[in-house]
Amino acid sequence: MSATATPLSPRRPREAAGSPLLLGHGRLPRVLAGTALVVLAAVWLLPFVWAVVTSVQSEQDVSKPGLSPFKGAFTLDAYRRILERGDVPVWAFNSFLIAGLVTLITVAVSTLAAYGFSRGTFHGRRALLAVTVAAIMVPPQLLIVPLFKQMLLFDLVDTYAAVILPQVVAPMMVFILKRFFDGIPRELEEAARIDGASEFRVFRSVVLPLSRPIVAAVSIFVFIGAWNNFLWPFIVTNDSDLMTLPVGLATVRDSHGVQYVPGMASALLAALPLIVVFLFFQRRIVDSVATTGLGGS
Repeated sequence: MSATATPLSPRRPREAAGSPLLLGHGRLPRVLAGTALVVLAAVWLLPFVWAVVTSVQSEQDVSKPGLSPFKGAFTLDAYRRILERGDVPVWAFNSFLIAGLVTLITVAVSTLAAYGFSRGTFHGRRALLAVTVAAIMVPPQLLIVPLFKQMLLFDLVDTYAAVILPQVVAPMMVFILKRFFDGIPRELEEAARIDGASEFRVFRSVVLPLSRPIVAAVSIFVFIGAWNNFLWPFIVTNDSDLMTLPVGLATVRDSHGVQYVPGMASALLAALPLIVVFLFFQRRIVDSVATTGLGGS
């Protein structure tokens, strides 16, 4: 009976149920990927943890020799001094205002330009697109002097416009949006035109709703870049009431040479709003990046 039952047995052979084969086909890649992610997360978190630990100690304790990051008593004196000497609420408001306006204007200009490059047939389109792509390779630092002279010419130094306007030109975002628009089926736009929709109505009612993931991802990248931008706002503003949070915190310095604790505390205060925003919108941020594929572009 056992001889006849063996061929009909639904059990898999012992070799197929063994761990080497299972690991080779399913578990091993996941284990390796998980291990790599844990290692990368630890590498990224180590400097952040070190900065946090450094910011809650005194300068004397941090200067002690040794590899241990925590060398003294816990104290928040660095944060207290920064908040007392600086105008953090005003700088935070300026950062939100400037980053928000830069994001709004950049997305509006970039989407319109990308749609023109993707669907337009005007003369010189390819040459203008080539110039836009070439502008991606120009380091922003090369444009600081001519941009500053331009702001002086227009009498815009120490104004919100001087901080905002040079940041709204984003060739990379135009190129990314143009690539996404190229993948939208033209039949949908033709159907809207047959119904009598104008070109702008097609763009607003057909193209933009289909492009929400890429627009969200571009908005996130532009906002983070504008928030973290230090060099240009530092150069073009002298009035403390117009400074952004990174620039304002950089002005809060002691007159005792290099101070590690206030520097770490300032950096953490500047990054705190972005960390809070990410904690609240992390699912939307991750979904936008994953959907658009910008992480691997």
